[in-house]
Parts: sequence; structure tokens; C-alpha cells
Amino acid sequence: MAKQDIRALSREELKAWFTENGHPAFRANQVYDWLWNKSHVRFDEMSNISKALREELDAHFVINNVEVDQMQRSVDGTIKNAVKLHDGLIVESVLIPTEKRITACVSSQVGCSLDCDFCATAGLKRMRNLNPDEIYDQVVAIKKEGEKYFDRPLTNIVMMGMGEPLLNYKNVIAALDKVTSPEGLGMAARRITLSTVGIPKLITKMADDGVRFNLAVSLHSAIQSTRERIMPLASKNHLDDLLASLQHWYKVTGRKVTFEFVVWRGVNDTDEEIAALVSFVKKVPSKVNIIQYNPIDNGDYTQAPQERVDAYIKALEDVGVIAKVRQSRGQDIDAACGQLANKTESELM
Repeated sequence: MAKQDIRALSREELKAWFTENGHPAFRANQVYDWLWNKSHVRFDEMSNISKALREELDAHFVINNVEVDQMQRSVDGTIKNAVKLHDGLIVESVLIPTEKRITACVSSQVGCSLDCDFCATAGLKRMRNLNPDEIYDQVVAIKKEGEKYFDRPLTNIVMMGMGEPLLNYKNVIAALDKVTSPEGLGMAARRITLSTVGIPKLITKMADDGVRFNLAVSLHSAIQSTRERIMPLASKNHLDDLLASLQHWYKVTGRKVTFEFVVWRGVNDTDEEIAALVSFVKKVPSKVNIIQYNPIDNGDYTQAPQERVDAYIKALEDVGVIAKVRQSRGQDIDAACGQLANKTESELM
């Protein structure tokens, strides 16, 4: 029989296994601490349990940890990891350093099923969802890199890597619960942001489930027809429904929404598009990040002129909405927003 992944067990399930096999229940707490709080991935490293018990654990269980199979460093300090999963599939994660922060950009799926025209990841077939421990391991790897290469702790996490986090809802929530738990990494939830294309029923569910992290929505247009053209999933998620879910989010959580917005030449750079965005964001407490577009291979999109970006900023500020331009990092290693596409996958597998 195949060994069970021990990290798929809850603390209570692990205690049950120990007692059923003639061991005191407190051993489960020790092992659980090694697995999550200390992030160890080998039974023989668990020094406070006997060699015989470690061998018994090894006979019954496996730890399906991820491995950073290749690391690339940008001229701006950004680090991109090609992360190999236990089944040989590859995802990418990114360490983004700034003067005050070390941010982990983490993937939630192998590939993506959304088909957004402007995103390189959309060109990949969605293979499967990541398990909670695989999401957790990406964070741990970047935490270690921040300490090693920058001598600074991990400060922020963004679920903005490969895949749509809300289409892997259960596993993403479980991973972030572990990241914020004292028995895991103990990070503050306010330092975590989940980015989604906007799936109304799941945004509503997140609010009702009492999540404590922040929400960002990749909007890119507040005109339904434009949004459907560049983001096909929008045809199933109307802007009116999205707005209602975001208003519910704010009512329940009290936390503003961040809208992510790229301005493309000839796509959403008109005065009509600007007016539509202003009207939309006035209806829910929010702020707007205008993101620099990062070109992808064979892509038809180009960055709009700076004057059009400036027009967006002015229009938003005129109605009291905070709007900032966010510069991309790691473009030279295809690590910037929308560029994660597993270009190294063929040589790694």
C-alpha cells in the first residue's frame, strides 16, 4: 500500500494514530510541531523522539514536501523559484524584496483554467489544485531565502501566483490558516492578500467564513463587454454580482477592497473606461493599484501611454479614491505579474 502523507492528517487524527499504535498521545504534538512550526520534512530530524519511533513513522507515512529545483535572481533582487512537487509537476513562486518588505508571491494551482488573454499562465493547462502543504511549503522556502539572501524576515504574502485561488478554495484557506496559526508560521493575517479575478459567490463565502486576510480583485475594466473580452470568466460573473459580493465583503469584514488594474493601449484607455471605473469603485470602499503591464510571448497587448495612466489616477483622486502606480519587479526573469509560465518546466521534468 502507498504510504499516507502525514501532513494530510489533522492534529487529532495524528493523536488517534499514535494511541491506536500504542504510543502516548503527546508524541503527536511533538511530531506536529516538527512538521509545521519547525517546517522539517524528514523524520530522522525529529530529535526528541526515539529512533525506533522515527523508523515506524517512516514505514507508515511520507512527507510530500516541495523542492526548489531552480532559482533565478533578477537584477532588481527579485527571486523566482521553479518549485517541483512530489509528483514531478512544477509551479513557480516569487520573492519580491523592497526596502521595507520581503513579499512571497505564491501559486495555488498547477496551471490555470481562466484563459485571460493578457496572462502567460493562462497558456498552461490546469493540471490540478495544490494541496495545503504545497502552498505552505512555497511560503517556507521564500521565508528561508529572505533570511539567507537579505537577512530579513518574511513580511507579506500575496496569493497572486499561478492559478485562481478561489477555484482551490478549501486548500487555500487551509494553507493560510496554517500560515497564520501559532502552530504554523504565526504570520499576521493582515499581512496576507488573496488576489482573484472575482467570483462573487466565493467572495461572499470568504466573508461569511470569517477570513482575516485582505482581498484584491483583478478588475481591468468596469465595462462588462470589455471585461468579458479580456477575461472570459467574466461572462459568468457579471459586474453587478461582483459589486454586490464586494459590498457584502466590506459590510462583514470592514476591510477595503484593492482593485488591480492594467491600462492597455486601445483596450481600456478611453475616457469612457475611466468614467466606468470611477463609478464602480465609488460604490464600495476601495483603493486602486494601477499595475505596469508585463509583455508576454506572442501577446497582443501593449502598455497604454503614460498620459492615459495619469488620467486614471487623476480621475480616481478627484473622487477621493486612493490610486497608486505599482512598478513591476523581476521582468528580466519573467517573474512579474502575469509572466509566470513554467518556461523551465521541460528541462526540470
